[in-house]
Amino acid sequence: MFLFCSKFGSVILRVFFVLAAVGIGLFLASCNTLSKKECLAGDWDGIGFTDGFYGHSPEARFEQHIKSCKRVKVVPDRAVWKKGYQAGLLRYCTPEQGLWWGQRGYAYVGVCPPETEPGFLHGHDLGRRQYWLETDLKRVTDEVKSKEEELEDLSRKLDEAPEAEKSDIRSDIHNLEWELGRVRDKQRDVESELDTTKAAVTRFLSQL
Repeated sequence: MFLFCSKFGSVILRVFFVLAAVGIGLFLASCNTLSKKECLAGDWDGIGFTDGFYGHSPEARFEQHIKSCKRVKVVPDRAVWKKGYQAGLLRYCTPEQGLWWGQRGYAYVGVCPPETEPGFLHGHDLGRRQYWLETDLKRVTDEVKSKEEELEDLSRKLDEAPEAEKSDIRSDIHNLEWELGRVRDKQRDVESELDTTKAAVTRFLSQL
């Protein structure tokens, strides 16, 4: 029995190490900004354009490419990459793109030049405001639904409860109704602010 357990334990241990190695490999692969094929192809102008278009921080992004391509002993061409990056950045640093990225909750890492940054930030700030209000509205709406369901459960419980317990249940219902009213007020406030922000977005787009 001891021999069986020892052999079985060693098998389990080997399987564990194999799975751990696979997991680490997958994790490291997910950290690479470029595949081996992309490194070997060397389209640094195109890669730079994509990085600029997505608003990546230039130094950090290029350093990640260097690390990615070490696997195949390729050194990225910084000059060609930077040329593509600047071209992509021109597409990124616009008011429309600022709004688009902001509406999806993406952060801005300060990559736009002084001449285009104000317009980008105007759109981005407006988009982020809309994003957070929509996020807040979803949270509050879910809370309203949850409290409404809880109130329905308490109402059913009140109907079925013995007389001695009804007073406590009525108190719980009263407190929950107050909470529900408070959350609905918050919901209306957020909806109103979101409507105002959406109107501002419409005006912003019409002026571009």
